[in-house]
Amino acid sequence: MHAASLTRRALKPSITRLASRGLASESSKPKLVEVSSTPSGIYTVTLNNPKKHNALSFDMFRSISKTAQRLRADSSVRCVIINGEGRSFCSGLDVPSMVKNPSNGSKLLERPAEADPGTEITNLAQDVGYIWRTCPFPVIAAIHGKCYGGGLQIALGADFRYAAPDSEFSIMEAKWGIIPDMSGSVTLREVGRLDWIKELAMTARIFGAEEAHKFGLVSRVVDDHMAEANTIAEELVKRSPDAVALTKQLLNETWNNMSEKDALVLETDLQKKLLPSWNQIAASAKNFGMDLPYKGRTVS
Repeated sequence: MHAASLTRRALKPSITRLASRGLASESSKPKLVEVSSTPSGIYTVTLNNPKKHNALSFDMFRSISKTAQRLRADSSVRCVIINGEGRSFCSGLDVPSMVKNPSNGSKLLERPAEADPGTEITNLAQDVGYIWRTCPFPVIAAIHGKCYGGGLQIALGADFRYAAPDSEFSIMEAKWGIIPDMSGSVTLREVGRLDWIKELAMTARIFGAEEAHKFGLVSRVVDDHMAEANTIAEELVKRSPDAVALTKQLLNETWNNMSEKDALVLETDLQKKLLPSWNQIAASAKNFGMDLPYKGRTVS
């Protein structure tokens, strides 16, 4: 028997053990999106490419989309906090990776491969911001450091945005000769005056947290963005998950683009789903000192 064969046979068990532990496979690579959770149903989604300020590569786009779809389908999720590992929330598009693989840029303008009815109107680039609006639970963006371009549009997909004082913002697409194309046409119109948004989008200038608050792009500027996000999340999970989900649906659908008649009809239809339901009864009982547990989302 050749020495090489003996060597392969001797090494085979070790290779097998390494593979089973993930040490000799792709699974050993750090995940681009990390997810953790608490027993109360608060899930933290962390963008995890800190060396690049969590810039958006094609693989990062796919990871965010898949993560959001999985969480949206899980009835145990009561609230999601999105944040960034390292020095920034998200610095926008990973331009060098797109230059290296130009075909990936074209793929971003196509439907996600894992498409489902809830995101049928978006391409992959739009999906990572817009999909959070379709989730039947509140989503909080906890922002620090750079929040540029696509990173800002991901944050705008959240229901609330809490920014650390060191945060920097930019609607940066004009710097690269393009438009805000990650659902910004939907989310930007909800948060600020048209002339302000036009100025920011056309100049691509960088501005600080206090200006972002003035423009309506963030809910509050706070000393500890993660502490604030967790405090609000803990308050939200005390409420009926059905009431919270349908309140989000009602306000998202009626805020800017629905007639008064249609808004009132939707309001009535959603209320009928809650009256009566177990979670509505449990919420009411708490006002009388009875601690009935919620059952997760029971209406849709």
